[in-house]
Amino acid sequence: MTAPQKMSFNDLENWLNQNRVTEVECLVPDLTGVARGKILPREKFTEDRGMRLPQAIVAMGVTGEFPASGPYYDVIEPTDRDMQLRPDPTTARIVPWATDPTAQVIHDCFDHAGKLVPFAPRSVLRHVCELFDAEGLDPVVAPELEFYLTARNTDPNTLLKAPIGRSGRAETSRQSYSIDAVNEFDPLFEEIYDYCDKMKLNVDTLIHEAGAGQMEINFFHAHPLGLADEVFFFKRTVRESALRHDMYATFMAKPIAGEPGSAMHVHQSILDKKTGKNIFSNEDGTPSEAFYHYIGGLQRYIPAAMVLVAPYVNSYRRLSRHTAAPINIEWGHDNRTVGIRSPISTPEARRVENRVIGADANPYVAMAMTLACGYLGLKNKIKPKPEMRGDAYLSPYSLPRSLGEALDWLRRETDLHDVLGKEFITIYTEIKELEFDEFMKVISPWEREHLLLHV
Repeated sequence: MTAPQKMSFNDLENWLNQNRVTEVECLVPDLTGVARGKILPREKFTEDRGMRLPQAIVAMGVTGEFPASGPYYDVIEPTDRDMQLRPDPTTARIVPWATDPTAQVIHDCFDHAGKLVPFAPRSVLRHVCELFDAEGLDPVVAPELEFYLTARNTDPNTLLKAPIGRSGRAETSRQSYSIDAVNEFDPLFEEIYDYCDKMKLNVDTLIHEAGAGQMEINFFHAHPLGLADEVFFFKRTVRESALRHDMYATFMAKPIAGEPGSAMHVHQSILDKKTGKNIFSNEDGTPSEAFYHYIGGLQRYIPAAMVLVAPYVNSYRRLSRHTAAPINIEWGHDNRTVGIRSPISTPEARRVENRVIGADANPYVAMAMTLACGYLGLKNKIKPKPEMRGDAYLSPYSLPRSLGEALDWLRRETDLHDVLGKEFITIYTEIKELEFDEFMKVISPWEREHLLLHV
């Protein structure tokens, strides 16, 4: 179960007592969205009210490596100083698969002066939400998260394939929205829903997506920070459940050649804090200037921000024509070929759906990115391009085609640096540059197939 949304540390202690917790997983999401931290006995957690970790723990890449030199160390102390991690009581949840009563609590990162560490992903999203709060606005989001189930695969050189279901057969064809295809994995999904219920995760519907073994889970709309926490918890939960059923769950953007990629579409709207009304609609129900300015901000800044939501070399394999993923930032009403979609809704529920974000994105960074782009559109009153009323795949690419190109675009867009934080941008781009360099050392099967004897 989850802790109440407003509680002090003493309230958290009472909650731990009520649930007879004996161990606490003290978690902090790193740049990739991986859970770092320590597991403490309950007594030690109560005594310390937090923990210390090296700053670099939240500032390393998916390979676990760090830059040897350069701008990275203008932000990270070369002496590898500690940071103080403080628990956020509202994130406390029971670990439903643990044998002994165990809690998991997400922590925020602070420096020795008591300030939030600016490059920690949760700090970045907090800061963007505070920018909206200062304007009297309250952002609301609802993510849709796609993922693949695959057969166990312990050899990185072996291609992934769909898992065996209850029928004893693996999927070999597209099964979009198929109930029977979902039912093939009933034991797994019953366990996932059971775990989510015990953790009070904000999940809504589960559907089968287009790819073989590809699923999508939808979340109810809520505040961005809380929902980023829930996506973080959900990814842990699905991976754990899949392993218990002798399969893998992967959030790679493009895990299987010839199959659609996986996205994390984020629906977003903005409420006026005083009135509680959606600023995307006028009193007469028509779209407001703020609606168009928000879209204008997304169109203006998403291309430069793509590396934040397409964070790996694999991410750019998803963004290709006619694969259910956008190739540009055209916008339109009820149009799934565009990068920015306005779904059919009532005026009160008018929202914008960012469709460019990959499932491999860190949820904190992804929500900070899309809200930052929209925020700049509102502040600068940016007008969008005319609505795309046809097939956006017939329009040119307007997104970066590779990780290296995307890094260059982000480094040049200083408006995003100001909103997301210069320290974060420096850390992020330096880590991604390191990952890109590591990838370029690998020779792919395609190169051996087509170049070995032909060039």
